[in-house]
Amino acid sequence: MGIIGFGAFGQLTARYLLPYFRVLATDPSPNGDTVGGVIMTDPAKVCRCDVVVIAVPLSALADVCRAIAPLLRPGTLVLDVCSTKMRPAEILLAELPPHVDLAATHPMFGPQSIRAGTRGLKMVICPLRGRSPRRIAAFLRKRFGLAIVMASPEEHDREAAFTQGLTHLIARTLLRMEHLPDRITTRSFDLIRQAVEMVRHDAPGVSQAIESNPYAEQARGLFFAEMDAVRREFSP
Repeated sequence: MGIIGFGAFGQLTARYLLPYFRVLATDPSPNGDTVGGVIMTDPAKVCRCDVVVIAVPLSALADVCRAIAPLLRPGTLVLDVCSTKMRPAEILLAELPPHVDLAATHPMFGPQSIRAGTRGLKMVICPLRGRSPRRIAAFLRKRFGLAIVMASPEEHDREAAFTQGLTHLIARTLLRMEHLPDRITTRSFDLIRQAVEMVRHDAPGVSQAIESNPYAEQARGLFFAEMDAVRREFSP
């Protein structure tokens, strides 16, 4: 297993896959972070792995794909983990050679939400080329108990614009309202606060990717329109 991009999610991936794979990693902008058991090496060696996970922001994906395209072996499965899927899928298909299998993926969790374990967490897989994506889906179900959702990139982005985009929108709003009460609260409010905490420390690239979803503006527009309707209901 090769990982390109060893930030928070690349390191999270490595920790969970080390019991099952020999893991090699490389980072375009190394920061010195390591995970015990992971072999930090150069891109050429990472690209000789059977599975290569590209864990870089969407803004860097095209450049990374162009750089690794000549290094990939026939039959390698290449995955991305960006928060949107239509644009990453276009990049993978355009920039990577036809002799590799491709899947655009989105693990619907991160370092905060995975703390209670992986079982039942969702991961979206958008098969793009080859049969390997379905084999990796079966592995993830069996070993980690993930709920795998097979979808097209368009289906993913259309739904994620609401389910992920609105969550981050609400969280961003509540984070601006610091010093909210934490003593006299309801269970429902506590759950909202938990949801906010799950996204509080997301890397800036996550928010940028979510906002780049082609359906995000439509989702925000519908949400704000309904909020205006609710505000009018409470007006005297």
